[in-house]
Amino acid sequence: MAGKTVTRADLAESVFRKVGLSRTESAELVETVIDEICNAIVRGESVKLSSFATFQVRSKNERIGRNPKTGEEVPISPRRVMTFKASNVLKQRILRAHIARKAKQKPVNPAA
Repeated sequence: MAGKTVTRADLAESVFRKVGLSRTESAELVETVIDEICNAIVRGESVKLSSFATFQVRSKNERIGRNPKTGEEVPISPRRVMTFKASNVLKQRILRAHIARKAKQKPVNPAA
């Protein structure tokens, strides 16, 4: 699957084309939104973007892990991790796109 990575510049360009702000204002707007999301996550708050996803910070307890190379048991320290949970709306859009993409592919018929 060779997909394109969407960058901040791509988002700013899209805002520029669709909203009509200047390129500089569009870039500043994208940066402001991303900063607000990041700051809320760092504070431990959940960020819910309706019809897209929820970002949450979760605390993980200390546990015992295993070094895959040596098999030695090592403690994994407690930490906080961010989780991403896609909304059902996003999941359905992905599924519909996948089904549509598969429908466009022609079945391979081996020569008989």
